[in-house]
Amino acid sequence: MVDERAGPSAAEVLLLASVFVVAACGLVYELAAGALASYLLGDSVLQFSTVIGTYLAAMGAGSYLSRFIDRQLVAQFLRIELLVGLAGGLMPAALFAAHASLPGGHDAPFRVLLYAGVATVGTLVGLEIPLVMRILKRQFAARYGLKDLVAQVLTFDYLGALVVAVAFPLLLVPHLGLIRTGLFFGLLNAGVAVWALWMFRAQVPRAGAHTLACAAVVAVLGGGFAAAESLTAWAEERFYGESVLLRESSAYQRVVVAGSAESGLRLYLNGNLQFHSRDEYRYHEALVHPAMAAHGAPKKVLVLGGGDGMAVREVLRHPSVQQVTLVELDPAMTRLFREQPLLTALNDRSLHDPRVRIVNADAYGWLEQLGDDTFFDVVVVDFPDPSNFALGKLYSTSFYALLDRHLAASGYAVIQTTSPLIARRSFWTVVATVEAVGLRATPYHAHVPSFGEWGFVLASRRPWAMPTALPPGLRFLSLPGLPALLDFPPDMARVPAEPNRLSTQSLVHTFEQEWGRVHR
Repeated sequence: MVDERAGPSAAEVLLLASVFVVAACGLVYELAAGALASYLLGDSVLQFSTVIGTYLAAMGAGSYLSRFIDRQLVAQFLRIELLVGLAGGLMPAALFAAHASLPGGHDAPFRVLLYAGVATVGTLVGLEIPLVMRILKRQFAARYGLKDLVAQVLTFDYLGALVVAVAFPLLLVPHLGLIRTGLFFGLLNAGVAVWALWMFRAQVPRAGAHTLACAAVVAVLGGGFAAAESLTAWAEERFYGESVLLRESSAYQRVVVAGSAESGLRLYLNGNLQFHSRDEYRYHEALVHPAMAAHGAPKKVLVLGGGDGMAVREVLRHPSVQQVTLVELDPAMTRLFREQPLLTALNDRSLHDPRVRIVNADAYGWLEQLGDDTFFDVVVVDFPDPSNFALGKLYSTSFYALLDRHLAASGYAVIQTTSPLIARRSFWTVVATVEAVGLRATPYHAHVPSFGEWGFVLASRRPWAMPTALPPGLRFLSLPGLPALLDFPPDMARVPAEPNRLSTQSLVHTFEQEWGRVHR
């Protein structure tokens, strides 16, 4: 019998600690699956919602099934820990490899594997906590009443989830990556099994067989951890179809540079192409110079997004520029494009220019906090397309009202605005959104071979006037060619569209529908 007045025993403390580890591991597997799905399938809100929903439902099923386990609780808990460690730890690596190996048009079979894996791990995780509670109750019956038992176990369970929820984006993914994070926490699950075997060895039948099972699982997970970098390299080269020259996981995204000096370099963020060095000049010249040249002599310029420094490179072609403020959410992007020779050669070391100030912050929040007496002659908005709600807010009436507040009376803002050919209604939704806040909208488009027809919108209080001069040395834009950018043929002509408001984010749904047709 356990003395109720005595302090907790070592076994008791370790059991409660195992609850902490179990909760941490379970949440990591859930977050890793959601992050991997958003990387490979897009629309992070949808992927995280469906993954979390499947995972929680499976946990409920596992908790229900735990009622049918009546004998050898410690041995059953040990086996479940090994299975969770193996299935959860290997899941990110297995999904990544499967996505790289499946033939084209493979989203459907990949989704089947994704949700089967999530459901399997969720069911096993759902078995863990009820078994721990019952082991505690049997081993320490004198100490714990039901309410005390539930309170203790759930406290450690929630604390484990809290620690991992903070560490996952800030420490684990940036430093270990998704594959190694999964394997590391799989090893932690296996460690709990090893501890349970040692602590309760007298209650575990066939201890020798269980010892071999623990050793095998640890060996598999440890070997996977050691080979994770090679697996990632192989999968990414299969996925991108070319040599991966640079890869990095930040708190916000997976950054990959692929290609070669001969074929050109491509930048991918979360698997989405951002530019090809062979034709990026077409995009960035079209983005920057119609606004800059029309202003005439811009001094203060704000660039939102565009952490690769390409837009800044074009801005600095104008000799009147005295100050450029670049607001980029991800510090990994600006660091890579300041430090990597491969990348600084593309942006002409623009991020080293003394006129450039880099701010790593959320553009929406940064603009909200900016003093009302701060104005810019030109604002270049170079965000990724509105493929999820986090990005959709940057294409809303609320955001464009913030832009208007900090745009000089004679200033221009320019917004990259997806393809008016493929995503026609999305493009004209952005135009309608700009107009809804009282700004004049001047839409135009340019052909970029890597993307096809691409659209832009100029926003201003005064009418946009055709520039009379452009900076020397441009490779794409010319004064005679500018009028053609404003001509929209019938298949890209304006269609009715409602403004995108923060409360509804209709643009995200429209964008998903239009681009989804292309990828089906």
